Amino acid sequence: MSGLGKLFGKGKKAKAPTPQEAIQKLHETETILVKKQEFLEEKIQQELQSAKKHGTKNKRAALQALKRKKRYEQQLAQIDGTLSTIEFQREALENATTNTEVLKTMSDAARAMKEAHQHMDIDKVDDLMAEITEQQDIAQQISDAISKPVGFGDDVDEDELLAELEEMEQEDLDKELLNVGETGPELPSVPSSRLPSVPASKVPSASLDEEDEEMKQLAAWVS
Repeated sequence: MSGLGKLFGKGKKAKAPTPQEAIQKLHETETILVKKQEFLEEKIQQELQSAKKHGTKNKRAALQALKRKKRYEQQLAQIDGTLSTIEFQREALENATTNTEVLKTMSDAARAMKEAHQHMDIDKVDDLMAEITEQQDIAQQISDAISKPVGFGDDVDEDELLAELEEMEQEDLDKELLNVGETGPELPSVPSSRLPSVPASKVPSASLDEEDEEMKQLAAWVS
């Protein structure tokens, strides 16, 4: 087996890691690369300072420092690209893990719902709802019957009662009219005080003669 085959494990298929294990490995790789970044950035600053130090005094040393600085910058750029790839892969794996858990939960819920509906029949449910509705109607009828007043007929005709009331009022009116006709107009009462007498000298003689004649006729009629 070639060295590359041994390196990538082509000779024997290795067991695939779990998503959690793969995410953990990616986190560890990111940590190592970040430390390598910090190291390279420090080396770049050192070589830059060395090139400035030698400057025109020792051009050969200054050029060597700039060459090393250039290599460190290339390595740093490669690490930046690798970190971006690892970060993208880690996020994709985390999303895949989340989606897997969501799908598993939804699948479990679907199986639980199926188990719950296994003992249900839509026809039985319809029959049950119809029975409930029927019992509610019966309960309403019972409530109406209980709340109905006892001892008072609902079949009484109000028109007949109104006609009877009008007849009674007419009878009372007729009686009042009859009482008024029998008694007639009320005459003024006779005054109880005695009228003053008129002196004889002031009464005409003709009136006295008439009174005497009337008294005579009354006495003859009595006898």
